[in-house]
Amino acid sequence: MRTIKPYVEIARLDHWFKNLFMVLGVIVAVFAEPDLTTVAILSKLGLAILATCLVASSNYVLNEILDGPTDRQHPIKRTRPVAAGLISIPIAYAEWLLLMGAGVALGGMVNLPFTLTLIGFWIMGTLYNVPPIRLKEIPYVDVLTESLNNPIRLLLGWFALIDDRLPSLSLLLSYWALGAFFMATKRFAEYRLIGDRTRAANYRRSFAHYNEDNLLVSMFFYVAACSLSAGVFMVRYKIELILCAPFVAGVFAYYLHLGLKENSPVQTPERLYKERGFFLYTLLTLVLFVLAMFMKIPALYSWFNLDPAKIPALWVLG
Repeated sequence: MRTIKPYVEIARLDHWFKNLFMVLGVIVAVFAEPDLTTVAILSKLGLAILATCLVASSNYVLNEILDGPTDRQHPIKRTRPVAAGLISIPIAYAEWLLLMGAGVALGGMVNLPFTLTLIGFWIMGTLYNVPPIRLKEIPYVDVLTESLNNPIRLLLGWFALIDDRLPSLSLLLSYWALGAFFMATKRFAEYRLIGDRTRAANYRRSFAHYNEDNLLVSMFFYVAACSLSAGVFMVRYKIELILCAPFVAGVFAYYLHLGLKENSPVQTPERLYKERGFFLYTLLTLVLFVLAMFMKIPALYSWFNLDPAKIPALWVLG
């Protein structure tokens, strides 16, 4: 078991929670097609989630392999299995390919658009990590390409249920910018933890360009881009979501508050559930979002001088 454990660790099963970002795609699919709300979709969703988790683990294994040498420059990541010399690299590469193959095979049992998106998910992980492209070494591009996994996961949730059209572009752009804000905040926290620019650049080349000021400015840009794109979606499809806007803004503010802490918890998003206040507040915001997505308040359309969307609501207020 001591021999197997490092190979399980580099698959980062504790990071599978990030695939919860597929949930928005599922919610929007049900919003677009209310008839999908049946027990029959659960097995298909379960298959789609498992396939996504396996491909995500494939990407994590590659990340661990190629980041091993530089992880030794990080005060925390130097204890990872590859950096600590606990892994056979050829076996790890076999694990990378095996996880990808298993995930894509399961994805093929869902539908073709889902499978193609899953392959795109894996390709982005490869471009992000493998030299000479290694997008993670390029300032700002590293954040934008890593956070591209957000809209990809949204598409995976959507295609698991609807395979003949795409969701709203404005929503995809907003979700991308949301992920960029989270990732830039993580970079900011990592930079502050390392505390030395030279050592930070040895850990990740993009840190040779970054500093606290330009990372903070980029975080502000991503928040603005997310909010403006979300506004387009609300006006076009669901003005009721405006009731959630203050709560969503609170999530941004709360996350930034965590990001500014010494040795910030946002460096390890998979452990943010331990921040009980943030976790509960975000859960409340998600519940309000779901309620607003499936509710209709005719008065709001009159106040904002908008035509209601043609998609039927599950319940109407007023």
